[in-house]
Amino acid sequence: MGGRAIEPAVKWFGNISAFQRVILGLALGIVLGVFVGEPTGHLSIIGDIYIRLLQMTVLPYVLVSLVCGLGSLDMQMAKRIGTRGGAMILTLWSVALAALICLPLAYPDWTSAAFFSTSLVTTPEPFDPLALYVPSNPFYVLGHGVVPAVVLFGVALGVALITVDNKEGLLRGLGSVSDALMRIASFVGKLAPIGIFAISATAAGTLRVEELGRLQVFLWVYLVAWTLLTILVVPAVVAAATPFRYRDVLVHAREAMVTAFATGTVLVVLPMIAERVKTLLAEQGMDNVETDTAVDVLVPTAYSFPSVGTLLGLGFVLFAAWYVGSPISLADYPAFVSVGALVAFGSMAVAIPYMLDFFALPSDLFQLYLLGSVVTGRFATGLAAMHGVAVCLLGACAVIGRVSYTRLLRTAAIGTGVVAASMVLLGVVLSNAIPYEYGGDKALVTMELSGPEVDAVQTELPPPLENRQLARPRLEVVRERGDLRAGYLADRLPFAYRSDSGQVIGHDVDLLHRLADDLGVTLTFVLTERDAGFDALEKGSLDLLIGGLGVTPQIALEVAFTRSYIDQALGLVVADHRRAEFTNLEDVQDMAGLRIAVTSDRHYRKIFEELLPQAQLVALESRRDFFRDPADIDALAMSAQAGSAWTLIYPNFSVVVPSGMRIKGSTAFALPRDVPDMTRYLDTWLELAEKNGVTEQLFNHWILGRGEQRLPPRWSVMSNMLGWGQEEPNKED
Repeated sequence: MGGRAIEPAVKWFGNISAFQRVILGLALGIVLGVFVGEPTGHLSIIGDIYIRLLQMTVLPYVLVSLVCGLGSLDMQMAKRIGTRGGAMILTLWSVALAALICLPLAYPDWTSAAFFSTSLVTTPEPFDPLALYVPSNPFYVLGHGVVPAVVLFGVALGVALITVDNKEGLLRGLGSVSDALMRIASFVGKLAPIGIFAISATAAGTLRVEELGRLQVFLWVYLVAWTLLTILVVPAVVAAATPFRYRDVLVHAREAMVTAFATGTVLVVLPMIAERVKTLLAEQGMDNVETDTAVDVLVPTAYSFPSVGTLLGLGFVLFAAWYVGSPISLADYPAFVSVGALVAFGSMAVAIPYMLDFFALPSDLFQLYLLGSVVTGRFATGLAAMHGVAVCLLGACAVIGRVSYTRLLRTAAIGTGVVAASMVLLGVVLSNAIPYEYGGDKALVTMELSGPEVDAVQTELPPPLENRQLARPRLEVVRERGDLRAGYLADRLPFAYRSDSGQVIGHDVDLLHRLADDLGVTLTFVLTERDAGFDALEKGSLDLLIGGLGVTPQIALEVAFTRSYIDQALGLVVADHRRAEFTNLEDVQDMAGLRIAVTSDRHYRKIFEELLPQAQLVALESRRDFFRDPADIDALAMSAQAGSAWTLIYPNFSVVVPSGMRIKGSTAFALPRDVPDMTRYLDTWLELAEKNGVTEQLFNHWILGRGEQRLPPRWSVMSNMLGWGQEEPNKED
């Protein structure tokens, strides 16, 4: 009975088209992932097997098709394919880049700021086009999947074969190999419903939708732009410029697009793209040696160049600039387009960090990009597949003179206008549909200590120690008293400050709670001025002074310091709208009439006098004075770590570390000069804190703003609605 019941389903499945099977597998996978949840992650092995089988034939196909296709041409035909196919690629690039610069039209006018980012003070790995494109060892690039280098090697070998005699036997053999590879790819393609089912089930079961909440603006803008380019602009450009109908372009591209979307890579569908394009050419009576050769050459060549999907991904850089409150100015758009087009030749893992650094944006935002790429990466590969189909159709028609360049350019211009108008409309919708309230300041003042807490009080300055107590080892006095007295300075974000509830919190405070816990004592905090705090240290009213204190020769004459627990980088805090003026040290040095606020410490004042000899240095009593009313002061010199915290409170300002200005300072606790026992103990304790990961944990929490969070199992129908798979509570409890 069971077998008879299954027979109609099997028969129906066998009668539907390959594309419908892929869609069915995709839909069933998503349903299973939503129903079961995280356990569907175990199906990833099936998806991995399918992807590996697809990848198995790709690089051999790329190399063989290029060598065979070019080698069978004469030099004139090769030039024609190269110039006309290249022109079609450039046209689609222009459409993508024009659409790209329209994306910010959709970003709402929101106030924003961010925690410190290590990108302010680190130098990224340079983009190396030689390693990507110049194959010093063809076997190495084949073995490591460096596709652009494989393409260049294939092109060089194919072009060299054009003028070689007695090549017919080799070309026939390569043609047979190409046919065999296509048959393997065709067989693997029949497994697509199973592989895509496993891949989509894994993604739907493990993706946490709530993690994408803060990316919703980028995701909405990206998806609308993607839809316009994929479904409207790119196929419309092909249909307008060639004899093909708009519907035919979409129908023949859809299977490759869905497969690329499901697998997350367009590489595996290159044979499929070639097959579908040749089929469409044959339906229009345009299949001949010239068009077939053009397709064989353009499929792998187009893949090795940035696609429309790749270029659209660079829109994250525009979003990142808006996200941190420093949108890229119109004057920087030419640089964005030109640099973006170049770095897009590499992977997005290289291009995005490079672009973030180029525009002095926090490199930590790359983690946000990776989070969003769970969604956008799939769509990008689908658009890349459409790009491949479009390039091949346009290129093949151009080779035989069947392209209308007037209609091509007119449709591309209209498509760009449609994207721009759509972005403006989307911006209105997002501004009204998404509730927004700036919360950077609240995020800072509501932070909590990340580790063990001891009893702590805030008091006025305690009386000095008696002479007999001053003569004793200070650590012994502290432990006997059961209380560690710490002074903290005002305006010392994020190292020591008061929360919205009045509690003293911050990086140094968190560190002291851990220290007091190890000593078995309580904490007393005293708000003090710097000079008064130094005096209180010597008199014994305070045991140490905290607040991100910079170690300088001048201060070291008055107090003792522990070993450094953080290196801070010197930077400048400037108004948001002037951020671009301070990105390069040479430009800052050339500014006339520049006024910079600095601390009263002679060490840093001397540094700036040598660094910016033309600038006028102004001493401020309080950092807060600059943020409340900068008056005629252009910038405030302070550490980038501390300055970033201040910009959360005052989001109209930004932190800049001009390129070429790499000055670091040590940060430590200040102690009385004559307490060697306590100094040795704290040095040892801080060293252990570094080795045990405490220092890194606190840096991530207070400086980078990355709070640790334990996530519950992801929501699923099976667990949360039906209660299946949950442990029964112990009735005896």
